Amino acid sequence: MSRSPASSGLLPIPGSPSSSWAIYRARFASIFHNVDSSVLVAFWLFGLINNVLYVIILSAAQDLVGSDVPKGVVLLADVLPSFLTKLIAPYFIHKVPYPLRIVAFVAFSSIGMFMIALTPADRSIGVKLAGVIFASLSSGAGELSFLGLTHYYGHMSLAAWGSGTGAAGLVGAGLYVMFTDWIGFSVKDSLLASAFLPAIMLVSFFLILPRGPLRQSQRRKGYQAVSDGEVRQEDADGDDDLPTADAASSLLTPLPDSASTADDTDALSKFRSNIRRAKSLFFPYMLPLLLVYVAEYTINQGVSPTLLFPLESTPFTEFRDFYPMYGFLYQLGVFVSRSSIAFIRIRHLYLPSLLQVGNLVLLTLHALLPFIPSVYVVFLIVFWEGLLGGAVYVNTFAEIMENVPASEREFSLGATSVSDSGGICIAGFLGMAVEVQLCNWQVRHGRDWCKKIQVS
Repeated sequence: MSRSPASSGLLPIPGSPSSSWAIYRARFASIFHNVDSSVLVAFWLFGLINNVLYVIILSAAQDLVGSDVPKGVVLLADVLPSFLTKLIAPYFIHKVPYPLRIVAFVAFSSIGMFMIALTPADRSIGVKLAGVIFASLSSGAGELSFLGLTHYYGHMSLAAWGSGTGAAGLVGAGLYVMFTDWIGFSVKDSLLASAFLPAIMLVSFFLILPRGPLRQSQRRKGYQAVSDGEVRQEDADGDDDLPTADAASSLLTPLPDSASTADDTDALSKFRSNIRRAKSLFFPYMLPLLLVYVAEYTINQGVSPTLLFPLESTPFTEFRDFYPMYGFLYQLGVFVSRSSIAFIRIRHLYLPSLLQVGNLVLLTLHALLPFIPSVYVVFLIVFWEGLLGGAVYVNTFAEIMENVPASEREFSLGATSVSDSGGICIAGFLGMAVEVQLCNWQVRHGRDWCKKIQVS
């Protein structure tokens, strides 16, 4: 009687399905060996919630401003404050304790969404855009903070963060399509519901995330943490292994003028050192990330609104349905690629960036001279666009985690995040011009569908 390889103690035959599956299981087990699941959950939720409002706002761009205002205006309001925050904050945000940051992120995000949702549709879009700016400030500061926080929790925290940000796109775009198209909720009710989502970050940081690695790092930095606020927070948490009251009070004693001057000199020296670090990050990490974001967001905000087909040849009943669906498929691709970092690494970052530029050229040509036969082909291209964008994002930060010295890693992770927002800002300006020009071209050539999209 024959026996199976498992019962006979024989190894699977190389190249057989059982061998491939055994290798895959072994690799999967090695990746997640000794990984704290609470760290994965916490960072996944950080990525999800920090980015989900940004995606919901972009998904609602058509409904917020209508067809007469370029969607690039919403994009700029959604990303320009984030870009400025990422450009400036890495040089001082380390002085703000993480618990205080989390509370501020939640407050700014919720206030912004309430402003957007509660502004009547017949009022000026100025108040809505102000709400978008509030949410953008929170998202930008949150991204550089959480990326910096991954330095204390290892590579798998970065993988979880990347997956969460990808899921944010999927969840945000998917929820907006589901609420407004499938269930029939109003735009106002959909946005109001999303205003409560940031509270999940409080649960993730204060209840789920293990604080030990962060505290240990602060202790290694010495009693300087007292003046920054982190040690006082740890004391409130009941940690016994802290400086005594006498030691702490001695640290708060006014320093002599010479000591104060030395501190100012050290601060200036550190600032100059960070500037040099930022310059060294540009070509290997910042530039490919910048390129891919310029290309994909020019597609999303400038070209996608004009990628329209006759309704009878599509699954849609209104022209406004194209834009949210493209956003959903793009975010699905982003989620898949950002979640794959634990299994697939891309080290040549410029290749997917240039392929993304190719997608921009292809879809722009179709908007001008329609040659793609079906909307379903465009669906595939948009999904591929998301795969490329998500891959460059998460692999850029993975490369930094591996190649940048530990002493420079927290700053480098936060500073490099300015590239994605910078790319989106450039795409916002391009998108406003591109959408208007493409739509006018289509109208002149007998395709006036882009003018039939009305604000809700």
